[in-house]
Amino acid sequence: MAERTGKLAYMVEPENVQIKEYPVPDPEPGAVLTEVERANVCGSELHIWKGHHPEVKDGALGHEALCRVEEIGEGVETDYAGNPIEPGDLVAPAYFITCRKCPACQNGQFNLCENAYKHWSKSPEEPPHFHGTFGTHYYINPDQYFYKIPDGLDENVAAGANCALSQMIFGIDKVDLSQGETVVVQGAGGLGLNAIAVAKERGANVVVIEGIDRRLERAEAFGADHTIDFREYETVEARADRVKELTDGVGADVGIEVAGVPPAFSEGIHLVRRGGRYLEVGNVSPGHTTEFDPGLLTRRAIEIQPVVRYDPWYLRLALEFLDEHAEDYPYDRLIDTEFDLLDVSEALERSESREVTRATLLPH
Repeated sequence: MAERTGKLAYMVEPENVQIKEYPVPDPEPGAVLTEVERANVCGSELHIWKGHHPEVKDGALGHEALCRVEEIGEGVETDYAGNPIEPGDLVAPAYFITCRKCPACQNGQFNLCENAYKHWSKSPEEPPHFHGTFGTHYYINPDQYFYKIPDGLDENVAAGANCALSQMIFGIDKVDLSQGETVVVQGAGGLGLNAIAVAKERGANVVVIEGIDRRLERAEAFGADHTIDFREYETVEARADRVKELTDGVGADVGIEVAGVPPAFSEGIHLVRRGGRYLEVGNVSPGHTTEFDPGLLTRRAIEIQPVVRYDPWYLRLALEFLDEHAEDYPYDRLIDTEFDLLDVSEALERSESREVTRATLLPH
């Protein structure tokens, strides 16, 4: 019998991606071999592709995806919520592992697991080869959470659950956003739109700051109560004054940075009321700096909460959120362009140039 092979996208170096072919592995005990149905081009993937990630400079690409179970390793009978799993089922995997043994895990900070990326973005030369979701197959390792997709949930919508939405539910829980509060969201990309949806379901009033027409339009479609176009309000002072106008002169209760640019962080403390909370999510690349006023932070007594990744069971909460609310928001319009896996470089280039809002790769 001929050996099965599959294809994957391998980043040799930043902005140099090649399609490689490798043998499809059999799953070890505790692992699951899947076929990738669709894999989204996430903002984090663009950071890696541009060479801005502090550690990942090469390796198999991709992490946000919807997968179909092909083979199940010995001992795997259910997903991490206890739902029975069999070949053919659609699943969403967390893109990192949770070892439960490192100091962070022992402190209950599972999102900070020191071994989180043990199997992620590795060289495809190292078995089981399919370490990223930009490929025909994806290998779910032991200790890697995965969840079955709820029946009837649109595949295109479900594909984004294991990154942006899980991250935002986790982060918004961290800052304890409550009904009736006002939140200002800096940026209306994938993270920002998910932040709007989650915040609206918490009963919050949402103000969004953006400067791209189609993103402003999508922010409104997702339910933003007010938008601030930074092409119109050109300075930090002007934007802060506008937020105060919308909050009876007080400022937002919560700020969420998902623009991914350092100056947005330094702006955040000007947007939030005294004693407010500020969630930092978008700036993920160390070494990119901005001027900051620590005295203003102190005198305003603003609590800053940085968040990276999420506790892995938040992926289950994200899928439940989509199962209940996907039709309440235009999630089905988030992906505006589809690419064949072989055209991965074009997908990355057009996403980076913002020629497309959100792209997905179709490996089969």
